[in-house]
Amino acid sequence: MTESLSFVVHKHYATHLHYDLRLEMDGILKSWAVPKEPPIKTGTKRLAIAVEDHELSYKDFEGIIPEGNYGAGRVEIWDNGKYILHTREKDKIVVDLNGERLKGKYALIHTKGDQWLFFKTTEQTK
Repeated sequence: MTESLSFVVHKHYATHLHYDLRLEMDGILKSWAVPKEPPIKTGTKRLAIAVEDHELSYKDFEGIIPEGNYGAGRVEIWDNGKYILHTREKDKIVVDLNGERLKGKYALIHTKGDQWLFFKTTEQTK
């Protein structure tokens, strides 16, 4: 596929600071919670936990989720941009991210349950 789609990474100050990776797919934002800062360099792997999908409009959200609500806390955009989807299989997603911080080819590999590995690949982008 060569269609350019949107992505966003939210820095989420909830009960525990984490990052939410969100990829535009099928008219929604597929989402993963990443407990540590997303990888900028190859060789760094991060746990990514699949979480509920979000509406596309959420890609522009920054603000406070009020106490008493799921995910309560401050949310800010850590990175965003466009991406190209290269592979989308049941247990593997490969994308070419073009953001301010995340640039290049990245993979999400399903390991078990809701757990995935998120990392920058060593493959060259075209």
